[in-house]
Amino acid sequence: MKNSIDFYLSKGLDQRTAEYFSSGRRKILNVIPNDDYTLTLEFDNGERRLYNVAPLIQKNTVFEALSDKELFSRAYIDEQHAVAWDIDPSVDSNLIWNNKIDLCPDSCYLDSVSIVSTSV
Repeated sequence: MKNSIDFYLSKGLDQRTAEYFSSGRRKILNVIPNDDYTLTLEFDNGERRLYNVAPLIQKNTVFEALSDKELFSRAYIDEQHAVAWDIDPSVDSNLIWNNKIDLCPDSCYLDSVSIVSTSV
């Protein structure tokens, strides 16, 4: 059972976020890392969105490692439909949890912009 927009507003969420959660959470089906530290994301509703990772890549944060373009280019979708990166690809991140960097699908949807198709 889905909760209403009013339910989420009563929990302190803003209107846009309340609308997102009341309409059902989205799953990421595909990710394409771009050279400018953005991700092209495809969601389960068929929508394509662009997420800018660059503002997250700061010194002394978990995201600092993503400044390495080779690492950034290895983005994948994990079992929870989150965008993820394995810091060391030879290590199983399901066994060594601190080898993995990930982004929540909800945040990826809410903090991205829609890509409008311009077919002629």
